[in-house]
Amino acid sequence: MAYELTEQKKIGLGLLGFGLFFTFLGVVLFFDRGLLALGNIFWLTGVALLLGFRSTWNLITSKANIKGSASFLLGLFFLFVRWPIVGIILEIYGCLVLFGRFWPSVKAFLYEVPMLGWIIRFLFWTAES
Repeated sequence: MAYELTEQKKIGLGLLGFGLFFTFLGVVLFFDRGLLALGNIFWLTGVALLLGFRSTWNLITSKANIKGSASFLLGLFFLFVRWPIVGIILEIYGCLVLFGRFWPSVKAFLYEVPMLGWIIRFLFWTAES
C-alpha cells in the first residue's frame, strides 16, 4: 500500500473516529451541546494529527478555502451560543467545502481496505465499471 500509517496518523484516525462518534451521539440525543462540542474537539484534533499541523493550518487559512473555513468556524460559534442545529448545518457545509477535493483520494483508499473495499465495490458497482 502506498500510504503509510505512522503512530501519529493512527492516533489521528482514532480521534477522528471518536469525533464522528460523539457528534453522531450528540445529534441523536437531540443536539446535546456538550457531546457536539466534544465531538468537534476530537474531530479537529484528529484532522490536525492526520494531516499534520502545518498542512491543516495551510488548508484552513488558504484563500481558496475561505468560504469553507468561515462557515465551519461560524458553525462552531453557533454551537457554543446554543444554536446547535444551525451550527451543525454550517459545520457540515464547511467540511464539504474544505475537504471536497479529498474525496477521490478517500475513495481510492477505501477501495484498498480488505473487506470494506469489496463491500463498496459491490454496493456501488455500475455497468460502465
